[in-house]
Amino acid sequence: MTHILCLETATEICSVALAADGKCLASAEDTTGNSHAEKIMLLIDECIKQGGISMENIDAVCISSGPGSYTGLRIGTSTAKGICYALQIPLIAVSSLQGIACGAALRNPEQKLFCPMIDARRMEVYCALYDEKGNTLQEISNEIVTENSFAETLEQSTVVFCGNGAEKCKPLFSSHPHAMFADSLSSSAHLIPAAFRAWQNKQFEDTAYFEPFYLKAFKAGTPHVKGL
Repeated sequence: MTHILCLETATEICSVALAADGKCLASAEDTTGNSHAEKIMLLIDECIKQGGISMENIDAVCISSGPGSYTGLRIGTSTAKGICYALQIPLIAVSSLQGIACGAALRNPEQKLFCPMIDARRMEVYCALYDEKGNTLQEISNEIVTENSFAETLEQSTVVFCGNGAEKCKPLFSSHPHAMFADSLSSSAHLIPAAFRAWQNKQFEDTAYFEPFYLKAFKAGTPHVKGL
């Protein structure tokens, strides 16, 4: 039996899942935000205990590769690499957006097009377009959402918008007959199908050189503490 530990830290949700042969054994998450570094190892321990195995039974670690929060992605990646190095097991990477689309497809199996969105502040989102099987139809990009966004796609097909960035689209598209909205946010459990396919196909990352897909360059904020 193949055990894969999945970590999702791309958004405000810190989520961990343990899978066996592509099925979820255990999952745990924290939604308080800005506490990934503090919570992630606790969530991993919780999943290992729920799954009834030890860390030595893990065969691979899957990390949500981005795009998303720079800090969150760094925390998830460093944790995944540390486990992979310690146990000498492979690293798997799955797009954060693909995971969200997978969750939406499970809830809406009758639909064919899914547009996952991650909030990138103001009216900007990270987004892509997937079919119901998780195949990429439109590559990941950052978009400024307007009333004309996705107009061509919406004219031709029903699109299910999902993820924490989809809220920005509701006032613009909610009356469109081909626009749907699904309650699917970032979750490590949604990474499991793609992670297991990657394991079967031996699609592993170079643990030493893997970097998250940030999409945009990191911009440090101005510190507000005197003396910094």
